[in-house]
Amino acid sequence: MSKQFDVIVIGGGPGGYIAAIRAAQLGFSVACIDEWKNEKGGPAPGGTCTNVGCIPSKALLQSSEHFEHANKHFADHGITASDVKIDIAKMIGRKDTVVKQNNDGILYLFKKNKVSFFHGRGSFVKAAEGGYEIKVAGAAEETVTGKQIIIATGSNARALPGTPFDEQLVLSNDGALRIGAVPKKLCLIGSGVIGLEMGSVWRRLGADVTILEGLPTFLGAVDEQIAKEAKKAFDKQGLKIELGVKVGEIKTGKKGVSIAYTNSKGEAQALDVDKLIVSIGRVPNTIGLNTEAVGLQLDERGAIVVDADCKTNLPGVWAVGDVVRGPMLAHKAEEEGVAVAERIAGQHGHVNFNTIPWVIYTSPEIAWVGRTEQQLKADGVKYKAGSFPFLANGRARALGDTTGMVKMLADAETDEILGVHIVGPQASELIAEAVVAMEFKASSEDIARICHAHPSLSEATKEAALAVDKRTLNF
Repeated sequence: MSKQFDVIVIGGGPGGYIAAIRAAQLGFSVACIDEWKNEKGGPAPGGTCTNVGCIPSKALLQSSEHFEHANKHFADHGITASDVKIDIAKMIGRKDTVVKQNNDGILYLFKKNKVSFFHGRGSFVKAAEGGYEIKVAGAAEETVTGKQIIIATGSNARALPGTPFDEQLVLSNDGALRIGAVPKKLCLIGSGVIGLEMGSVWRRLGADVTILEGLPTFLGAVDEQIAKEAKKAFDKQGLKIELGVKVGEIKTGKKGVSIAYTNSKGEAQALDVDKLIVSIGRVPNTIGLNTEAVGLQLDERGAIVVDADCKTNLPGVWAVGDVVRGPMLAHKAEEEGVAVAERIAGQHGHVNFNTIPWVIYTSPEIAWVGRTEQQLKADGVKYKAGSFPFLANGRARALGDTTGMVKMLADAETDEILGVHIVGPQASELIAEAVVAMEFKASSEDIARICHAHPSLSEATKEAALAVDKRTLNF
């Protein structure tokens, strides 16, 4: 007889495992199905984020940043470091260890919260009495039945038409995290988060990196002033970023990859590299879910259609994270997972899309929440802007990292904060204060009046708030 559960979660990434844990906390019997495998074939829950996304990329970014500091910046601190070398195999091994620690941590959390874990691919079989029958295709095939189903199957890397990933020469984010030696020449197609982060890693380690971007503007979703500041920093570091290009034929051979493209002036160009990383976005993952068996509705992008509460067209079936509309961010998936579990329990789970932070973990880091200046102009919103450079921040000077600024945008009449944009050191951490402030509908004056520790990078946020009223104290 099929095992019965109140809630079955298909997918063990950030949205799925968090939804399963929250549902268990609320008193439901919960199962989570996930098919990710480690190198030994064992379970590796955590989805793309843990296995080939957020977590491993941050491990490599940290390692490469240490290497660059030792080579280029230790001398500024009076530290002599000669003949500094990088052991790529050890760096990749450390990354793998960090990933495994996170995998194991999720399995521990399942056990702690009494979530039943099934290792395999979950798919719909049919609607059953009081719920749905789900097949688990793992080492041994079995079926489970759930009253409520939460789909959290994530997304897959988008390939260039006619150029599939081989993960040897043409790489997705997966292959980009497993490069075994520093390529002499590396090309990335796409200057989004993955492109910039992976480009930064291998540039620091010695690769000649070129990023080709089809759009005419750099980081079009980012506040224009912040994007320009970031571009200046990346140019100075040696990242070659070409905008407005049109990629043509791509050929692979024994010596690497040849890329034909047209630059922004319409001139034909050719680029020969050792490796090509394609980072042109991601597509919702419904592969093998057998949606047609139950009539689950998908949109033209292949995403599962949901309403504002993450309900699908089927009663008792929900979907969260990358497989539905909205930004493809791990923390967005987590918030939706919690909200759905609470809605199933009759509570009022809530996700505010206006206060979801975005982060690019380059150096300098880029982080933002709320609307950009160009969006406010386009919407006809009257606003005030204030900014403060890290060059004038004492802690940034002590760190030796004064690139960038904090920029705050506030309503011209009410002073409510409408957006905060940061490029600079620890932007990923600093943005949290702005998220909290905006969630509570704070004004720039509120931030300006709060005592911030000295010396700290967060003082730049306070000064940016003061700048909205044109009364900075340290610039």
